[in-house]
Amino acid sequence: NVVSVASSADLCVFFCCHFQDECRNYMKVLLSRQGGLFVCGTNAFNPLCANYTGDTLEMVGETVSGMARCPYDPKHANVALFADGNLFTATVTDFLAIDAVIYRSLGDSPALRTVKHDSKWFREPYFVSAVEWGPHIYFFFREMAMEFNYLEKVVVSRVARVCKSDMGGSQRVLEKQWTSFLKARLNCSIPGDSHFYFNLLHSTSPILRLHGRDIILAVFSTPSNSIPGSAVCAFDMEQLAAVFDGRFKEQKSPESIWTPVADELIPKPRPGGCAIQGSRFNSSNSFPDEMLNFVKTHPLMDEAVPSLGQRPWIVRTMVRYQLNKMVVDTNAGPHGNRTVLFLGSSRGTILKFLIVPNRDNTASNINVFLEELEGYNPEKEGSSGGNRWSISGLLLSLSLDSISHTLLLSFPSCVVRVPVARCQLYSRCMKNCIASRDPYCGWTRGSTCSFLRAGTRLPFEQDVDHGNTSYLGDCDGLLQESYVEEPDGLVSVNLLVLSAASAFATGAALSGLMVCWIMTVKHPIKRQLPCDFMSKDLCAFSISLCVGERKRRAFANNRGIDRVVAVAAEGCRQQGNAGTQHTGTI
Repeated sequence: NVVSVASSADLCVFFCCHFQDECRNYMKVLLSRQGGLFVCGTNAFNPLCANYTGDTLEMVGETVSGMARCPYDPKHANVALFADGNLFTATVTDFLAIDAVIYRSLGDSPALRTVKHDSKWFREPYFVSAVEWGPHIYFFFREMAMEFNYLEKVVVSRVARVCKSDMGGSQRVLEKQWTSFLKARLNCSIPGDSHFYFNLLHSTSPILRLHGRDIILAVFSTPSNSIPGSAVCAFDMEQLAAVFDGRFKEQKSPESIWTPVADELIPKPRPGGCAIQGSRFNSSNSFPDEMLNFVKTHPLMDEAVPSLGQRPWIVRTMVRYQLNKMVVDTNAGPHGNRTVLFLGSSRGTILKFLIVPNRDNTASNINVFLEELEGYNPEKEGSSGGNRWSISGLLLSLSLDSISHTLLLSFPSCVVRVPVARCQLYSRCMKNCIASRDPYCGWTRGSTCSFLRAGTRLPFEQDVDHGNTSYLGDCDGLLQESYVEEPDGLVSVNLLVLSAASAFATGAALSGLMVCWIMTVKHPIKRQLPCDFMSKDLCAFSISLCVGERKRRAFANNRGIDRVVAVAAEGCRQQGNAGTQHTGTI
C-alpha cells in the first residue's frame, strides 16, 4: 500500500460508502521514474502518491497529495505519463467527479490545469490514454458532444493536445491554466450515403512506426442503443496534428448551431500554438489577451481527424461481445519485422490479427484474421452459477510480455497468462502450418510446426505474406474433432434437427406407453389380447423410442469431409407373457 489506509477506510465507510470493497487502496497510477516507481492510489477516497525504489520497493521520501493526479473512486478513469520531467495527468479532482482536468505537476515547470467547470473544454469525459509526440502531449478520451443540436445525449471520441512548454496565460486571462489546449473529434466510421459511426473510444496503441509513418491504432464501438459493433481505426499522427492547424468551431449564441470561424476573425499569433524561443512571444505568459480569450472560448476544432483509408481497418458487427482492449506486437516473427494485433473483448475473448498495410497505409481489407482465443474459462477460474459471463469474466486489462511471448489478461478475480501463438495445433501438418500465416509459427526440420523466436537460426519454412500451400498435398491420416463456428446469436441447424427428432421420439414413446397402460389397466377384460397379439410389438416399439440416436460429427482436416458416425443405443427390455426381449432403434 502507498500508506496505511486504516484511518482513511474508517472515514470512507462512515461518510461515503456502504460497501467495504470501495474503501480500499486501488492503484491507479504506476509509472517508471528515475529508476524507481511512481505510484498513486485511491487510499479509500483520499488519494495519495509516493515514490518507491525499483529493486526493494521501499518508499522514498514523503507521500504527496493525489488530487488531480489520481481519482477518488476506483471506477473513474484516469491516464498519466512523465514527459520532460513533468507529470501529465487526466482525471477528476473531486469526490463527485464533476471537475475533470488535464493537469501538469511535479516538475520544474509551473503547475497548469484546464479551465474549471466549462463544458466547452470538457463535458463528462472518460479518459483513455495519453502519448507524447513532438512538442505536444496528446490525450485520447470520449465525452458528451455539445456541438450537435440533438435532444438526446451523443457521446463522441476526441483527441486533445497541450504544449509541453506551456507556461500558462497572463495574470488577466488563463492564469495558471493551459494556453495551448485544443481538441478535435476522431472519425472512425464506415463511409456511405450516411456514415456509420463507431463513437465510443475504448483503447489505443502506442505510436507505431509503419512504412515511415507514425501511426496510432484505436478500438471503437457503437453505443448500447445502436447496432452492436466494434472497429479498429488507424490515425496518422501527421494528419492528426494538421487538424489543429485548421479552422475553429464556435457557437455564437446558446440557441444557434455550431459553425466554422472565418479565417479573418482568428487573432495573431494563431491560438493554441506553442511559444517559440527567440520569437516575439518566447513564452505563453506574453501572449496577447485577445489571443488568450479566443483560446478560452474556442477549444474545439471544426474538422474531425480522418482515419487512414477513410474507413476502419477491422470491423466486427452483430456479435455478442464488444472489443475494448488492444495490444500490438511490432516485432513479431523470427525476423522481428511483422506486426500482430491482439484485441480483447468484454468477455475475455482474444482476437488475433496480422496487420498487412499497403505502402500508403490505406488498406482496410487485407488485415489477416489469425485465430480466436478464449482467455477466460469460468469453470477453471472458479466462476459459479448465474450468467456465464458475469462480472468475474470482464476483461480489465490486456498487456504483452515480450520476454515470455505471452499475453497477460487481468480479470476481477484472477490474472491469466496466454501464449501469443499455438503452433502445436498444426504440429503434424505442414500445409496447415504454412497456411496459418502466423508469423510466430514455422515448419522446422523436425517435421513439426514450432514457435519461432526472434533471431532464430533454425531452418524453417514460412509464408506469412500469402500462405501459399499449392505445392503441398493434403495431410493424410489426420482426423481431428473440431467445432463449426456458428454466427453469434443464431442456432445451429444440426441442433434444430436434433431437437425436432428428440421431440418426435419422446412424443411417440409417451403415446405408446399410454396406449399400453390404458389397454392393460382400464380394460382388464381385454388385457391378454393386446399383450399377446396386437400390442406386444407396439409396446416394444414404443419403449425402444426412448433410446434415440446420438450423432457426432467429425471433420477431416482440409478435406471438407463430413463423416457422420451413428451410435445406436442399447434397446429396452420388455417382459411379456412369452418372456421375449425386444430391442430397436429409430
